[in-house]
Amino acid sequence: MNYLWGGMLIAGIVYGALTGNLEEVTNGAINASKEAVTLAIGLLGVTAMWSGLLEIASGAGIIDWITKKIQPLLRFLFPRVPGGHPALEAISVNMIANFFGLGAAATPAGLKAMEELERLEDDRRSGKASGPVRKKGIASNEMCTFLIVNISSLQLIPVNVIAYRGQYGSVNPVAIVGPAIAATAVSTLAGILFCKMMDRGV
Repeated sequence: MNYLWGGMLIAGIVYGALTGNLEEVTNGAINASKEAVTLAIGLLGVTAMWSGLLEIASGAGIIDWITKKIQPLLRFLFPRVPGGHPALEAISVNMIANFFGLGAAATPAGLKAMEELERLEDDRRSGKASGPVRKKGIASNEMCTFLIVNISSLQLIPVNVIAYRGQYGSVNPVAIVGPAIAATAVSTLAGILFCKMMDRGV
């Protein structure tokens, strides 16, 4: 990605210089930087609010309650992960945060889930846990499933998109909620079906 973005920047600068529009390239970079800062400040408030609500829900025991309720779903998605494994808790927190559109809050839980799934793979290699054994450095089925579900991510409230729309003057920023739910529901369902189909060839 670094090479890709670096190449695009260099290509833009070179093209601007060759066509005599280098001043426009410079002005565009400065204006985009200002806009990025303004957008980041606007997103900060929205993200802080929803992250705070997630913390309150966690302190009130709501997250634990939801985690217990989605255990059947977790067992369906990750049948080879032992019950009570730390990975399941991290996965559930990640899914809940994504469900409410809190990508920033979901990231730490997602990283923790991957770490725990890697530990599970180490246990399988050493014979402490059952399941298909993968070579070191090769993602397990559980890792692939988690990544796909995390990327497709069913969202009830697309916080970032609402914030973007509000920042750019949308008359009704929350009008995106319905289409977002439909789109993410379809993408999540497609991701789960794909994972289950591929899982047959373990």
